[in-house]
Formats: sequence, structure tokens, C-alpha cells
Amino acid sequence: MAKALMKGCEAIGEAAVRAGCKYFFGYPITPQTEIPEYLARRLPEVGGLFLQAESEVAAINMLLGAGGAGVRVFTSSSSPGISLMSEGLSYIAACEIPVVLVNIVRSGPGLGGILPAQSDYRHCVKGTAHGDFKLIVLAPASVQEAVDLVRLAFDLADKYRNPALVIGDGMIGQMMEPVEFPDFVDPETLPDKPWACTGAKGRPPNILNSLYLDPEKCNALNFKLAAKYREVEANEKRWDTYNCDDPHELLIVAYGTMARICKTAIDELKEGGLSVGLFRPISLFPYPLEALSAEIRRPGLKRVLVVEMSMGQMVEDVKLAALGRVPIDFYGKAGGVVPAPEEVLAETRRLAAL
Repeated sequence: MAKALMKGCEAIGEAAVRAGCKYFFGYPITPQTEIPEYLARRLPEVGGLFLQAESEVAAINMLLGAGGAGVRVFTSSSSPGISLMSEGLSYIAACEIPVVLVNIVRSGPGLGGILPAQSDYRHCVKGTAHGDFKLIVLAPASVQEAVDLVRLAFDLADKYRNPALVIGDGMIGQMMEPVEFPDFVDPETLPDKPWACTGAKGRPPNILNSLYLDPEKCNALNFKLAAKYREVEANEKRWDTYNCDDPHELLIVAYGTMARICKTAIDELKEGGLSVGLFRPISLFPYPLEALSAEIRRPGLKRVLVVEMSMGQMVEDVKLAALGRVPIDFYGKAGGVVPAPEEVLAETRRLAAL
């Protein structure tokens, strides 16, 4: 298929359709409203259903019902909307229902603003809602990668019977880039879901439940989920590196579009004779701790700089990977202010001179 020039939000919507999703339940909120707007037109064309719920709370519970019936189902929102979905997400995780969400992050806290940020890292990766559960979290750095990771999110959600979330900042949602879409998934190739609630004629009924008043049964559920998350960690870590083959004394760690900005700074630094590496986690859960730790242990590395569009959230995972081997520095902006390549370049030069 030839490449098409598309806005990120619209490309994400098309990627979900091509992944075999025919059901979307959601609610508009900037800067992701173009996703439901696109799907309101697109889903009826493929025999699907678009429904604007009365709220994000309603939308996530509609996902619980549709996902529990065994269909591929999708929603999208932006930071405050994801917070409203949190309770339902915990129920979905407890029921082990595969669903996919996209969070196009805006600045906060509170209602904040509509400009891009990365301040939902801790919320989405560490504690989306109550209870011991985890989302599979993927972070694209381009519109093309957003398309690819949406397809992957549906596959991983089905594989592990777990909610998966693609997290991007407002720039990913609003920028236009050329993208190439995969073919439509063949419905015959989708995994069977014998656990789904599709009617019990001729078989014992399936029950999807998140209420466990018996403490031993609730304990068993948590151990089952924990074993699944360990399996995800063992098999699904994803990352990328840039300029790491050349000897370097400083490593930048960034994700999403912030990593692209850091690449620009690294290219300018290299032209000036200073070699700097970049480590970009693509899966935020599972986080590629071992791969990052290996980069930090490279001979000659003296410092690590974490750059985020937040006050510093992923930096905690970078410190965990470093285990005190080298100093971990942080540079970030918040509120929708995006660090420019020149700022990253200046901070990197300052650290290199220490």
C-alpha cells in the first residue's frame, strides 16, 4: 500500500480498524478528539459500531461488556479522561478481558491544558487504578510507530488477556506524517476466546467476575495475575538505541516524541565532536531495565541524562536500572512546554564539561 499523509489521531483510528476492531466507545477530549471523530465515520463503513458514551466512566464499562463478549474493542482519551476510566480498568484487569486504550497525554495536573506532556507516565505504568494489576504500555515516537504499536497492542491484549495501552503526547496525536498501514487482519486468524460470554447453549456458562469476597480466592487471583505479568516481562520488552555503537561518555534516556527531539540534539553534538548515545524504551511496561542497565555498564560511560516532558517520572526507572553506577541527571519541562533541541544540547554540553 502507498503511504498516506495523515494526522496521528486519524492514523491511530485507522490502525485500530485494520487490527480487526469494529467497536469503539468513547468521549471527546482534546487533543485526541480526532480519533472518535474519524471512527464515527470509518467504523460504519466496515460494519462496525461507534458509540459516543455519556462519559468516560460509561465508556470504559462498555469496553468491559464488549470485551467480555470476545470482540476486539477500543477506546481513546486524554489524561483526565483516562483517570475517569481507572476504576473500570481495574475491573477489566481483574476479569482478564483484552481491551485496547490510547492515551494522548495533555498537560496537568488537574484539567491542566491541551498542550502535549508526558506527565501520565507514573499513572499509566505504575498505578492506573486500585489493586495489584498492570497494563501493557507501549510508547510510539512517530505516527508510523503509533500505527504499528496499535496493531501490536491488540495482539498482546489477546495473547495475555490483559488491557493494553498506547501512550503518546499531544504532538503524536496532532502531527501529520506519511504512514503505511498493514493489511486488514483476517478475522479467521484471530485467537479463539473460549472464556468469552457469548451464550451458554450446549456448554457450561462462562462467568467474568472481579468480586472475590473469599480472601483465599482473591489471593489466588492476585498470584495468577502476578505470574502473567512476569511472563509479559520475560517476553515483551522493547527498546531502541541511537548512536550507541560509538564510544560515548554520556547517555540520554527519553521516550516518545521527546526521544526524537533528543536525536536532533545528538546529531548536532556529533557534528561538534561530542558523541552521545540515546536509549529509547518502547515498552514502558514491561520496562527494558536489563537492556538499559547493559547500556549504562558500557566501558567509559560517565553520566546519564533523562529528558522528559514532565517533572521527572521515568527517571525513577532509570535510576533503578543504573543501581548507583553513574550519576543520573534530569532535564524536563511541564505544563505543555516542550524542551527544544537547543536546550537538550546545552544541558548535555554542561554535563559533559563536569
